Amino acid sequence: MNFRRLLLICLICFGIIFAANFTLARQKMIQIKGSDTLVNLVQILAEAYMEKHPETPIAVLGGGSGTGIAALINGTCDIANHSRPLKDKEINLAWEKGIKPRRFIIAVDGVSIIVNESNPIEKLGIDQLGAIYRGEIKSWKEVGGPDKQISLYGRQSNSGTYVFFQEHVLGKQNYSPDMMRMNGNAQIVEGIIQDESGIGYVGVGYVTDSKKGKVRKGIKVLKVSKDANSPAYSPLDKAAVDSGKYPIARPLFQSTNGKPKDVILDFIKFETGPDGQKIVEREGFFTIGSVHKAQNEKNLK
Repeated sequence: MNFRRLLLICLICFGIIFAANFTLARQKMIQIKGSDTLVNLVQILAEAYMEKHPETPIAVLGGGSGTGIAALINGTCDIANHSRPLKDKEINLAWEKGIKPRRFIIAVDGVSIIVNESNPIEKLGIDQLGAIYRGEIKSWKEVGGPDKQISLYGRQSNSGTYVFFQEHVLGKQNYSPDMMRMNGNAQIVEGIIQDESGIGYVGVGYVTDSKKGKVRKGIKVLKVSKDANSPAYSPLDKAAVDSGKYPIARPLFQSTNGKPKDVILDFIKFETGPDGQKIVEREGFFTIGSVHKAQNEKNLK
């Protein structure tokens, strides 16, 4: 092989390597991790975004809110999905590591209490729910239902929903040791479908069939009241969720390290903009209102 041919081959190889590295630089993958409540919704949002921007790959993983927040703090994801606010100790740890969390609200959730469709119970109060999940009420008969032992379905401790429910329903007390701790919302739904004595809590986006817009066959969504003297409301009632009349509603968050830039900024704007919010509503969650939009805009500055 003569020198010119060797030089030409080297130049071609260098060009291929340079082009590949340039393409990879342009196609930096956005890494999103965290909340199981959000994982399906954000995967669908990511797919819709990538249809318009095929040059921007996005990977969305679950694992729970705590997992996503830890990944953001450790610098192993670009966006953390979480269904609860960051704890003070998480914020302090983040700042110690040079991470400056910025929080955005992309949807609103009415945490839904579900039972098997054969259960005659239609509503429960927060106090009754707390007693059930603390293990103080063990039979459906005690709340006006059949004489059957209650089967408890809940989440694992790394779940933001686990923490939210413990704080807002159990009064920060411990869950019953009899509660079955499931990996995700979908597992709870499937468990309740199979268990006539079961009760579970899931994100509102998991109780409806997005294609039909109706509550999934096999489950019933209970109305919930703040106390014995208050009317009960459904998490499927957007007006009740927006007004705070439904007592266990919450915003769903994403956090970034500092002010988002470039493709990360563009993706968050897509999620919180008209096209993204149409998907949020289609998937059974609630769109963000004016107060949440104002908070998002403030955090983008």
